[in-house]
Amino acid sequence: MKKYEAVIILNPNLSSKADDFIKDFKKLLEANTFNIVKQEDVGRRQLSYSINNHNKGHYLLFNIEGDPSKLIEIENKIKYNESIIRHLFISVKIHSGEDSQLLLDSKNKKNEPEEVVEKLEKVKQPEENKNEKPQPEEDLQSEVSDIKDEDNSEEKDDKDE
Repeated sequence: MKKYEAVIILNPNLSSKADDFIKDFKKLLEANTFNIVKQEDVGRRQLSYSINNHNKGHYLLFNIEGDPSKLIEIENKIKYNESIIRHLFISVKIHSGEDSQLLLDSKNKKNEPEEVVEKLEKVKQPEENKNEKPQPEEDLQSEVSDIKDEDNSEEKDDKDE
């Protein structure tokens, strides 16, 4: 038996029917003597480029084992399925037992908004030097007016001379 990784991108409008597709795909694989080692439902993700006027797609990943001659039959059956906008079968030497990078990235994106908010709050806080403390706005305004007064007095002295 040869080992494969299958990536299937479904029409994003049919994301709610992804479970039905997975059941049908499993039946198709089992009918063609393929074993499913691992399955990942990554969910909806942004596509790198538009496919059939879709900018997003619902990603499914499968680690499967089976007869290479039967793989052609599976591809012929799924290539006319309108809910699939792209599919890819890759032959691999071994299956990784870990989650795919695609799944890890999508999990991290769900947690990302919290991290972004924390980073923005840190950026908004004024950077404080160890020796210098931030001054209240009133003190800064009085310093600015003092500097202006000094400039005006210097100009008057120049005119008097």
